Amino acid sequence: EVQLAESGGGLVQPGGSLRLSCAASGFIFNNYAMAWVRQAPGKGFEWVAAINDGGYGKYYADSVKGRFTISRINANNTLYLQMNSLQTEDTAIYYCAKDKGPKYGLKWEDFDNWGQGTQVTVSS
Repeated sequence: EVQLAESGGGLVQPGGSLRLSCAASGFIFNNYAMAWVRQAPGKGFEWVAAINDGGYGKYYADSVKGRFTISRINANNTLYLQMNSLQTEDTAIYYCAKDKGPKYGLKWEDFDNWGQGTQVTVSS
């Protein structure tokens, strides 16, 4: 059974940093692209970042480019999202998602498993 468990969320002041982790199990992690998606209060889902199976191809939403970094350690079956210079607009629930293949797509149907999410709140 595929399991994705996010952690690392919390309350942080504007300008602060957080690192999210997603522990994966139940599948061969290094065979699949992964992504982070968020949902802000009262808004739809937004693709934040994605990474190919080997970690060399990456995508970032314009809203986070230069501030967030997606990475993965395949030996540890873990996906990360380093978030720096956080802004109030980054407040959302952040979800880890598994792609159906090794190279990321950015359509809903490209992903087949999701974690439960971790809350990130940026506030003074």
